[in-house]
Amino acid sequence: MTTTRLKIDFVSDVSCPWCIIGLNSLDTALARLGDAIQADLHFQPFELNPDMPAEGQDMAEHLAQKYGSTPEQSAQNREMIRARGAEGGFVFNMDKRSRIYNTFDAHRLLHWAGLEGGRQPALKRALFEAYFTDGKNPGEHAVLLAAAAKAGLDVERAARVLSAGTYAEQVREAERFYQQQGIHSVPAVIINDRHLIAGGQPAEVFEQALRQIAELGERA
Repeated sequence: MTTTRLKIDFVSDVSCPWCIIGLNSLDTALARLGDAIQADLHFQPFELNPDMPAEGQDMAEHLAQKYGSTPEQSAQNREMIRARGAEGGFVFNMDKRSRIYNTFDAHRLLHWAGLEGGRQPALKRALFEAYFTDGKNPGEHAVLLAAAAKAGLDVERAARVLSAGTYAEQVREAERFYQQQGIHSVPAVIINDRHLIAGGQPAEVFEQALRQIAELGERA
């Protein structure tokens, strides 16, 4: 069997529920494809609310201001997200997620993790769990350091990255790049810098798309 290597850039925010749903679907699709595809996965930064203050904002207030959502609509959306998450084995504790927070420091830490020998996916998942399952603030340094420890990263080095403001410009540059490429909502999954799969799609959609892209590469 021929193995096709695909570069996958997963543009997302750790405060985006559809991003963890999409990530789980992507992981399921890759598992189904087995040795047919070798994924070179990179998490790229996107801030849903780049101007959010450190103390955050009440979730209901935020959704009403940003999207005009009524309490009934918000409740329906929460249930849809909870159910989709459960399908992929992820627990959304919606009652604990009462505020939305700034995530810039989380993206700085993720950038660093991407340089640390393949620990970026583990950190990404730890941050999703910290926010959506445990209801913690993903912008708080203590939360970020606990996620780093869970991901198997050096906590002392992670603390130095956070305290020094390291990788801020690299994250800003990456955010600008993807915005200039037309990415204005997430998740956005970009394959080989050419093919876009948008949204928290089911695993079947990712599987079919990846298979087709791999076949195109084999014929090229």
